Amino acid sequence: MPVPPSPSHLLIPFAGRGTPACREAMKSLRLPKLESLLSRLAQVGEDMQDDGTLSPPHERALAAALGIAAGDGQIPWAAMEARRAGLDGTAVGWGIATLCHWQVGIDDVVLGDPGAIGIDTAESDALLAIAKPYFEEDGIALHASSVPGRWLAQGALFDGLATASLDRAIGHPIAQWSPLTDAARPLRRLQNEMQMLLYTERVNDERTARGVPPINSFWLSGTGRLAAGASAQEAGPTVADGLREAALRDDGPAWAQAWAALDAGAVAELLASYHAGAQVTLTLCGDRCARRFGVQPRGFTAWARSLVQRVNAPAVLEAL
Repeated sequence: MPVPPSPSHLLIPFAGRGTPACREAMKSLRLPKLESLLSRLAQVGEDMQDDGTLSPPHERALAAALGIAAGDGQIPWAAMEARRAGLDGTAVGWGIATLCHWQVGIDDVVLGDPGAIGIDTAESDALLAIAKPYFEEDGIALHASSVPGRWLAQGALFDGLATASLDRAIGHPIAQWSPLTDAARPLRRLQNEMQMLLYTERVNDERTARGVPPINSFWLSGTGRLAAGASAQEAGPTVADGLREAALRDDGPAWAQAWAALDAGAVAELLASYHAGAQVTLTLCGDRCARRFGVQPRGFTAWARSLVQRVNAPAVLEAL
């Protein structure tokens, strides 16, 4: 007896983007594989919020797919990473401290994209050694992670603290997304201390000599408590991140080019899985909304296939 195809779930962050250049590029997108796939699937779920949530739609959708229930800005990404690293993920107060460059302007301090400044392991480890004593004064333990420029931080200060995802804050003034509660004052002080401390470090002197931005602070995200009985199984959807970089820069042509590559790659593969009989799922995420599409109910499928109509992909993406 043949083994039935395994279910397949593709999650696409930044599938829709409300920034000016990406919205303009959206009008002329040609995504034949996506349109073919959407014409054969039915919407089976929707998470509509607004673009002011601390956790963006793609993070909420991923958490839901993993069976994680969490409040806004409190998805326990740090605790989950700590558990994978062999640390006590159920301990109180985990967060991800991501090293970054704060762009100081006349009126605002803007968060630059940490992924664009090229932090290597040696730099990350050197700065970790410098920062540890300052964090320890506030009862925060720092641990290196598997990703250079990202530390795992654990302390009671982070317990119950809602924090904005990097994907919300990048390119925006720090004040717009920093936690402003009284409980977060030590965090804001630490960020400012790091800005002053790191400015004169040898690592940054060398970076400046190479013509790359200095590392002058950190962004805290991924706070949230992992339940003691949470399953160790973390299998989830395939996350296609190819649109992220261009979307955060609001580079419309690059975003459209990345969409074309995604359409010919991961989306085409999901469409092929559908034709092979798999119970596929597609989740499209924008600034405000995540929509999940799945195979239509069995009794409806044959009739629906006979009425397949062309789906306008830009219109679907614009609604995200």
